Amino acid sequence: MTDATTETSEPTFGGKLMLDFITDHLEAEKAEDIVIIDLADKSSMADYMVVCSGRSARQVGSLAEKLSANLKIDHEIFSRIEGKTAGDWVLLDAGDVIVHIFRPEVREFYQLEKMWLSSDEATALMSARPES
Repeated sequence: MTDATTETSEPTFGGKLMLDFITDHLEAEKAEDIVIIDLADKSSMADYMVVCSGRSARQVGSLAEKLSANLKIDHEIFSRIEGKTAGDWVLLDAGDVIVHIFRPEVREFYQLEKMWLSSDEATALMSARPES
Protein backbone atom coordinates (compact mmCIF):
# COMPACT_ATOMS: atom_id res chain seq x y z
CA MET A 1 0.00 0.00 0.00
CA THR A 2 1.32 3.46 -0.89
CA ASP A 3 0.74 6.69 0.91
CA ALA A 4 -1.33 9.17 -1.13
CA THR A 5 1.01 12.00 -0.15
CA THR A 6 4.11 10.27 -1.58
CA GLU A 7 5.39 12.04 -4.66
CA THR A 8 8.07 11.12 -7.12
CA SER A 9 11.20 13.15 -6.72
CA GLU A 10 11.77 14.18 -10.32
CA PRO A 11 14.03 17.20 -10.63
CA THR A 12 12.31 20.44 -11.56
CA PHE A 13 12.96 21.64 -15.08
CA GLY A 14 15.07 24.74 -14.58
CA GLY A 15 18.64 25.81 -13.99
CA LYS A 16 21.14 23.26 -15.34
CA LEU A 17 18.45 20.99 -16.85
CA MET A 18 17.01 23.92 -18.80
CA LEU A 19 20.49 25.04 -19.83
CA ASP A 20 21.29 21.57 -21.20
CA PHE A 21 17.98 21.44 -23.09
CA ILE A 22 18.60 24.88 -24.61
CA THR A 23 22.22 24.23 -25.64
CA ASP A 24 21.30 20.81 -27.10
CA HIS A 25 18.53 22.46 -29.10
CA LEU A 26 20.78 25.26 -30.35
CA GLU A 27 23.48 22.78 -31.40
CA ALA A 28 20.92 20.63 -33.23
CA GLU A 29 19.61 23.71 -35.07
CA LYS A 30 23.17 24.69 -36.13
CA ALA A 31 23.66 27.76 -33.95
CA GLU A 32 27.29 28.81 -34.03
CA ASP A 33 29.84 29.81 -31.39
CA ILE A 34 27.68 28.94 -28.37
CA VAL A 35 28.97 30.47 -25.13
CA ILE A 36 27.52 29.69 -21.69
CA ILE A 37 27.91 32.25 -18.93
CA ASP A 38 27.19 31.21 -15.35
CA LEU A 39 25.45 34.15 -13.71
CA ALA A 40 25.80 32.84 -10.14
CA ASP A 41 27.38 35.59 -8.02
CA LYS A 42 26.96 38.01 -10.96
CA SER A 43 23.22 38.59 -11.23
CA SER A 44 19.92 37.49 -9.77
CA MET A 45 18.01 37.85 -13.05
CA ALA A 46 18.81 34.29 -14.22
CA ASP A 47 21.05 31.32 -13.50
CA TYR A 48 22.70 31.23 -16.93
CA MET A 49 23.12 33.28 -20.06
CA VAL A 50 23.68 31.68 -23.45
CA VAL A 51 25.12 33.69 -26.31
CA CYS A 52 25.26 32.28 -29.84
CA SER A 53 25.18 33.28 -33.49
CA GLY A 54 23.03 32.50 -36.49
CA ARG A 55 24.35 32.89 -40.03
CA SER A 56 21.56 35.22 -41.18
CA ALA A 57 18.70 37.32 -39.83
CA ARG A 58 16.35 34.56 -40.91
CA GLN A 59 18.24 31.88 -38.98
CA VAL A 60 18.51 34.12 -35.90
CA GLY A 61 14.71 34.53 -35.82
CA SER A 62 14.13 30.86 -36.56
CA LEU A 63 16.46 29.70 -33.78
CA ALA A 64 14.56 31.80 -31.23
CA GLU A 65 11.13 30.81 -32.53
CA LYS A 66 11.87 27.07 -32.55
CA LEU A 67 13.51 27.18 -29.14
CA SER A 68 10.53 29.02 -27.66
CA ALA A 69 8.11 26.53 -29.22
CA ASN A 70 10.08 23.52 -27.95
CA LEU A 71 10.30 24.93 -24.41
CA LYS A 72 6.52 25.41 -24.45
CA ILE A 73 5.66 22.01 -25.97
CA ASP A 74 8.19 19.85 -24.13
CA HIS A 75 8.30 21.59 -20.74
CA GLU A 76 5.41 24.07 -20.54
CA ILE A 77 7.88 26.96 -20.25
CA PHE A 78 6.51 30.16 -21.73
CA SER A 79 9.39 32.34 -22.85
CA ARG A 80 9.42 35.94 -24.03
CA ILE A 81 11.14 36.95 -27.25
CA GLU A 82 12.39 40.43 -28.12
CA GLY A 83 13.94 41.61 -31.40
CA LYS A 84 12.70 38.82 -33.67
CA THR A 85 11.37 41.14 -36.38
CA ALA A 86 14.77 42.77 -37.03
CA GLY A 87 16.71 39.51 -36.73
CA ASP A 88 20.01 41.13 -35.79
CA TRP A 89 19.87 40.36 -32.07
CA VAL A 90 17.11 38.30 -30.51
CA LEU A 91 16.71 37.91 -26.77
CA LEU A 92 14.78 34.92 -25.41
CA ASP A 93 13.96 35.01 -21.70
CA ALA A 94 13.11 31.54 -20.38
CA GLY A 95 13.38 32.51 -16.71
CA ASP A 96 16.38 30.55 -15.42
CA VAL A 97 18.21 30.94 -18.74
CA ILE A 98 18.46 34.01 -20.94
CA VAL A 99 19.48 33.42 -24.55
CA HIS A 100 21.00 36.05 -26.86
CA ILE A 101 21.11 35.09 -30.55
CA PHE A 102 23.07 37.41 -32.85
CA ARG A 103 24.11 37.76 -36.44
CA PRO A 104 27.93 37.43 -36.27
CA GLU A 105 28.76 41.04 -37.15
CA VAL A 106 26.26 42.39 -34.59
CA ARG A 107 27.68 40.07 -31.94
CA GLU A 108 31.19 41.26 -32.70
CA PHE A 109 30.06 44.89 -32.41
CA TYR A 110 28.38 44.52 -28.99
CA GLN A 111 30.73 41.89 -27.50
CA LEU A 112 28.15 41.04 -24.85
CA GLU A 113 30.27 38.22 -23.44
CA LYS A 114 32.94 40.68 -22.33
CA MET A 115 30.44 42.43 -20.03
CA TRP A 116 29.60 39.23 -18.16
CA LEU A 117 32.83 37.22 -18.13
CA SER A 118 35.82 37.89 -15.93
CA SER A 119 38.71 39.57 -17.76
CA ASP A 120 40.63 36.25 -17.85
CA GLU A 121 37.60 34.36 -19.24
CA ALA A 122 36.91 37.06 -21.84
CA THR A 123 40.54 37.13 -22.97
CA ALA A 124 40.62 33.34 -23.31
CA LEU A 125 37.31 33.36 -25.20
CA MET A 126 38.34 36.09 -27.62
CA SER A 127 41.72 34.52 -28.34
CA ALA A 128 40.07 31.14 -29.01
CA ARG A 129 37.75 32.61 -31.68
CA PRO A 130 38.79 32.24 -35.30
CA GLU A 131 39.66 35.43 -37.17
CA SER A 132 36.84 36.71 -39.38
